[in-house]
Amino acid sequence: MATPRPASPAIQRLQLRTELRRARNEIGLTQRQVAAAMEWSPSKLLRIEAGEVGISVHDLRPLLGLYQISDDSVVERLLGLARGSRKMPFTEYRDIYGQQFLNFLAMESSAFVTRAFQPLTVPGLLQTEEYAAEMIKAYSSERFSAPQLQRLLEGRMLRQETLERDDGEAYFILDEAVLRRQVGGPRVMRMQLRRLAELAAHPRRQIMIFPFSSGTPAAQGPFTLFEFEEGMQPYVYLENLRGPADDSTATEDFVKHLEVFWILEERSIKGDRVPMILLQMAEHIETEPHDLVLPLVSPPAEDN
Repeated sequence: MATPRPASPAIQRLQLRTELRRARNEIGLTQRQVAAAMEWSPSKLLRIEAGEVGISVHDLRPLLGLYQISDDSVVERLLGLARGSRKMPFTEYRDIYGQQFLNFLAMESSAFVTRAFQPLTVPGLLQTEEYAAEMIKAYSSERFSAPQLQRLLEGRMLRQETLERDDGEAYFILDEAVLRRQVGGPRVMRMQLRRLAELAAHPRRQIMIFPFSSGTPAAQGPFTLFEFEEGMQPYVYLENLRGPADDSTATEDFVKHLEVFWILEERSIKGDRVPMILLQMAEHIETEPHDLVLPLVSPPAEDN
């Protein structure tokens, strides 16, 4: 029998924060009361329960005593979660990534099943380096220095290591507009389409195309759904171009968006046709991206 893969730091932190909140609620203490009893600032407990920071074993032991958790096996299990959750992925990029996006990256690197719908651009996990550089320059050049832009590109490419896992599944639905929009011009887009065709041929990854002929998508914007094999709550991430993203671990939010994903999937092109379509698009990409070619229409005949 194969040895099960140990839970990732992200999953262990999610498990620990969930159990700590449950324990606090069971004894009827508010966050302010706990912070006062532990002689912590209120923000420290808020950040621990939100998963923004880990908790040391030194701090966890008295907290468990306050929560009246004394069973040796339970205490040792929670201490193990604290030890295993200290090193979160991508923390070295904290100066350029916000906390919410760091949480998203932690979930992304830990998910057993990933489902994403993208009506605007190629998802970061699937981008070539050239395509990613164009996107980062377009959306981030006014807020970051040149070295920071290079680190943003480095981080995006590093994320793609999650695609190399043998135990995860990923499903992506791309609106046809994503494939038609020439980010970086014909050469960059041609390379990107070929890369998508290569990825689509992988047995544990599925890329689907939501064609123009399917009408209006059921979704209002990009979203990503994560499921975890460790029995943890699923995670929903809704992108928002005008402000912070929305995220949720509520089961009802996950079910609602999963149903939307299934509707999109039903109306999408999928299977062996997708790599062929992507390669054909790459070969016949327009060389003049700003020219919309329309069929010639003969002028109406003049009446005699």
